[in-house]
Amino acid sequence: MLRKLRERADNEGFTLIELLIVITILGILAGIVVFAVGTTGSNASTAACQADKKTVETAIEAYKATTKSYPTSGDYTNLVPGYIKEQPPETFSWDSNGIVSGGGC
Repeated sequence: MLRKLRERADNEGFTLIELLIVITILGILAGIVVFAVGTTGSNASTAACQADKKTVETAIEAYKATTKSYPTSGDYTNLVPGYIKEQPPETFSWDSNGIVSGGGC
């Protein structure tokens, strides 16, 4: 019985090949995760830009509902005090029909 325990104790552990295979698999999985998460930042910035554009569109429509005319293109001074809190980081413009463009999104 003691002999079996001693033989088993000598055979426990991992071989170098087994460790290398596990490390390789973990490296491949880590690479997949890095590439999958890496595109999230660009998707988030595009979504933020589109949300800012929608905010400007809403502010322009609220301005028109109050004053019966659209503000001049790119003039945030009329929009910021009563219709949006602050000018968005992107530069948007709009035409005489209130259609917003620009911003890079």
